[in-house]
Amino acid sequence: MSSFTLKMFLATIVVAAMTTGAVSQEQPDVNLINFDLHVNPKFAACQAVAGGPAPTAHVTVTRGKLNDTLTIEGNNFVPHLAFDMFTVQRSNLLANGNVDPNFGGSFGLAWYQSDLQANAQGHFKTTVKTILLDQIFGFDPDVALAPTNTFHVGFWFNNPNDANKNGCTFDVTHPTPFNGEHAAGPLAMISVPDAQTNLGPLCTKPNNGGTCNP
Repeated sequence: MSSFTLKMFLATIVVAAMTTGAVSQEQPDVNLINFDLHVNPKFAACQAVAGGPAPTAHVTVTRGKLNDTLTIEGNNFVPHLAFDMFTVQRSNLLANGNVDPNFGGSFGLAWYQSDLQANAQGHFKTTVKTILLDQIFGFDPDVALAPTNTFHVGFWFNNPNDANKNGCTFDVTHPTPFNGEHAAGPLAMISVPDAQTNLGPLCTKPNNGGTCNP
């Protein structure tokens, strides 16, 4: 074997080894995630029964071949309190659950996913099947909106008046658009960003630079 042929052979082996190594380092899909939603502090009191435990909301998402399944379960809410659940681009909370002092007031792109309503015991459980993990996005060329991910999950008071009682203060003459009538109350609970990536929990494969690997 000539010196040139030997060098080419060795180079081929190195490239093959590097390629094999890159493939072996790829992380498998995360097929199940769990996370809690955090209360919007300003409107905590009007979600809970006076003297009772604090409301909680837990989300489980299972990856599927064609779509994913999200189940949200809540407890300890005011009986029959109604909400509207969205996936949104941004959270108003920091990774530790505190209000983000730099939040500009906009949750960015929002997708209406489901209605939620507590029963007589203050419990709700709802399941949604759609594209969620790592790929949920929307776009609109008419307004020059590029593909935009909505990796956060949150829900809003359906009735603005429910957020203006029990010590909570909400201007019901200025509702938010977060229900079917575009006349909802404020945010009740939402997910928090990851402390390292600043992405919402529906991204399980973050890239460097704050993007998600679909």
